[in-house]
Amino acid sequence: MHEDPKDVAREAAAAAALELVEPDMAIGLGSGRAVWKVIGAIAERWPDGPPIRAVAASERTHELALTAGLELVELDGSLELDLAIDGADQIDAELRLIKGGGGALLREKIVVSAARRFVVVAEDSKRVDRLGQGFRLPVEVARFGWPDTRRRLADLLPDAELRAGDDGPYLTDEGHYILDCVLPADADPDAVDLELKRMPGVLEHGLFIGLAERAFLGRADGGVDVLERGT
Repeated sequence: MHEDPKDVAREAAAAAALELVEPDMAIGLGSGRAVWKVIGAIAERWPDGPPIRAVAASERTHELALTAGLELVELDGSLELDLAIDGADQIDAELRLIKGGGGALLREKIVVSAARRFVVVAEDSKRVDRLGQGFRLPVEVARFGWPDTRRRLADLLPDAELRAGDDGPYLTDEGHYILDCVLPADADPDAVDLELKRMPGVLEHGLFIGLAERAFLGRADGGVDVLERGT
């Protein structure tokens, strides 16, 4: 049976990111299949128990990290992470990302912001010429008055859909709603980032701008393309 090409790509990206992980590091782990491959790679490198402390940005990542034997810690205000590793739903040539397809964008951005360095692991198919092309921008909003938040979003992001869950609206791990929004073709992601930060009711959004220093993009042939900020 042939291995799924996407899995091959994720494993290649994870192996490249693993080279940055050293014993006694405190690392942040985002969410998504490529990140989960990193967790598996860490467990394989240190089968007797990884000498790594980790903060997990989602419940699923937390479960997998515990199973792999990582020591899970909290962001208690005394810990600065050495490295954050996370995936991306889209990435452009300037290392700007859209994240949040899995719903963990708020926690992911908190973890990334707590780290000295942030690198991305993803399949090369996540690279795009324009952010928002074929993928909606997730915007996490407070449940209170969310229709009015959507109304105020309309000038900036005119097409915003409430994400559905199994039994009603989708809820993030923090108990919030997500509006999945079309990012207009003529939108400036940097300007949208700033405008969303100023809007009451918006708790976080899926644009990760100026945060990643490097991206490891795995290919189906097992190779890895490396994007670096400023190159």
